[in-house]
Amino acid sequence: MSSTDRLQRYVAAEYGSCTDEELSERLAELEELNEGIDGSDLESDVELLSALGNETRYEIVRMLHTADDELCVCELSPLLDVSESAISHALSKLTDAGLVTRRKAGKWRMYRATPRANAVLAALDGSRSP
Repeated sequence: MSSTDRLQRYVAAEYGSCTDEELSERLAELEELNEGIDGSDLESDVELLSALGNETRYEIVRMLHTADDELCVCELSPLLDVSESAISHALSKLTDAGLVTRRKAGKWRMYRATPRANAVLAALDGSRSP
């Protein structure tokens, strides 16, 4: 069975018929849809979602978002049930994903949620049912 056989059956069931021309038109529409997905944005978005896909990292971003200010690892540590090393690792991944910014202040590193992180969390908040 070719990869288009199932599509052809679907189009025929949906529209009552499926000629080779109709199948070719539908394939062209689908390819155009696929081309509209920017590969670099896709990679960046997947990295962002992957970074949020861990409870500790998600909690950290939530805390920074809620604080609406910079926080140090030493301020996050008492609130999370993981080691400072795990927190630092999580912050590194969040920074790489563009969800957190890092600033050195003397011997301390200060972290803040980025506008992108704030937008993603606002979208999540807005998508919940009342």
